[in-house]
Amino acid sequence: MTDRPGWWRRRTLHTRLSLMVACAVAAAVVVMAGAALLTVAALQEHQLEAALTSDARSIAAAPGEWQEIQEGTPKGYDHHKPLGPTWQLLDTSGAIVSGSAGTLPVTAAAREIAAGKRPPLQEEVIIDGDHHQMLTVPVKYGGGAVQVAINQERTRNLLTVLAGALAAACVLGIAGAAWLGRVVARAGLAPVEKLTESVEQVAVTTDLTRPVEVSGVDEIARLGRSVNTMLAAIDAARRAQRTLVEDAGHELRTPLTSIRTNVELLLEVERRPELAHRLPPEERASLLEDLDSQVRELATLTTELVELAREETTREAVEPVELADVVTAAAHRVRTRAPGVVFTTHLSPGTVNGRPGELERMVVNILDNAAKWSPAGATVTTTLRADGPHWWALTVADEGPGIAAEDLPHVFDRFYRAPAARAMPGSGLGLAIVAQTATQHGGTVAATANEPYGTVVTVRLPR
Repeated sequence: MTDRPGWWRRRTLHTRLSLMVACAVAAAVVVMAGAALLTVAALQEHQLEAALTSDARSIAAAPGEWQEIQEGTPKGYDHHKPLGPTWQLLDTSGAIVSGSAGTLPVTAAAREIAAGKRPPLQEEVIIDGDHHQMLTVPVKYGGGAVQVAINQERTRNLLTVLAGALAAACVLGIAGAAWLGRVVARAGLAPVEKLTESVEQVAVTTDLTRPVEVSGVDEIARLGRSVNTMLAAIDAARRAQRTLVEDAGHELRTPLTSIRTNVELLLEVERRPELAHRLPPEERASLLEDLDSQVRELATLTTELVELAREETTREAVEPVELADVVTAAAHRVRTRAPGVVFTTHLSPGTVNGRPGELERMVVNILDNAAKWSPAGATVTTTLRADGPHWWALTVADEGPGIAAEDLPHVFDRFYRAPAARAMPGSGLGLAIVAQTATQHGGTVAATANEPYGTVVTVRLPR
């Protein structure tokens, strides 16, 4: 029992793409909003600290002048320079000397600063329920300290309003991102949906001759062209399969008809002994020999059909193969079947990566074909030699009547039999298997005339 796919895997590609776009945009909006809020808060804090420091230093530089702040404006006061709303002067004991309206808390740390026992200090204090930032600095001349405080409520309110505005913007941004994600997904997957519909139409109609429409040069167009290539390959394979079945049926029908006729004749004689005189012993023996020949031909044809239709998964594993050993074994097999023909070999050691059983059957088919067409006492010469730095060349030359020029281009086609060969036993598949095996091993095969007579079959295989 297979595990059920997770929630994400159960979503359609359209939904997943929409969610990814929405999440990406939403994350960007949230990050930007957070960065903006932190930046504004940092700027306000920096501005607050700068204002506190500037005001405290101004008062500490001339405390005598600021003691008169309640009676009038101190000398050098710049009305355009913003001061903290609350300030006060402390003497060395920490007592309040003077200040603006309102009183700032004198903390223990402030008393130590006034006594000159510690450096300036910034603290957060609460005055009348409001949060203030208070800076205490020592007076430069005469001792004591200056305290300056700024109310933070306005700043905090501004940050709260800004945070609310940014939160609203984030909500709108996420909603817009979700809508944008669907739009992007729909636009991006439109060609895929069109391609899917075309492929589904092909699956329903099984019409492989109508390619899907392809336009553009993007990845979807590349996928469409790949689909068309696949459809063309499937169509070619289906046509080849249909042709193979039709041709195989035609070729099987002939020996089966002959076998059936001969068997019916023998059965009729067995059922009606009074007719036995019509089938003399010599004719009966000839009939049985013909049956044996037809059965052998049928078995050979079946074997060759299986060889041609073999799937890649049922084939041998590729391994280093010594071609000279393969040719020697094939020649030994054919010698026993054609004792009237002389087989000679001139073999150079050569190794290829291939399937030994298929390579041996390829050589056997070539030698069988040469032996079939060679007269008694003729010689079939097999040569294996290097053909350049990257190829091995296997040639089989016979001394038969040769192949007509108009038949040479077709001798490796399935079920093709030249007019002169139709009276001879055979299926027309032997050389087709040779061509298929050579191609599957990355090689080529060709048939040419042998001077002064005969045929030369040459197989080239990569080294």
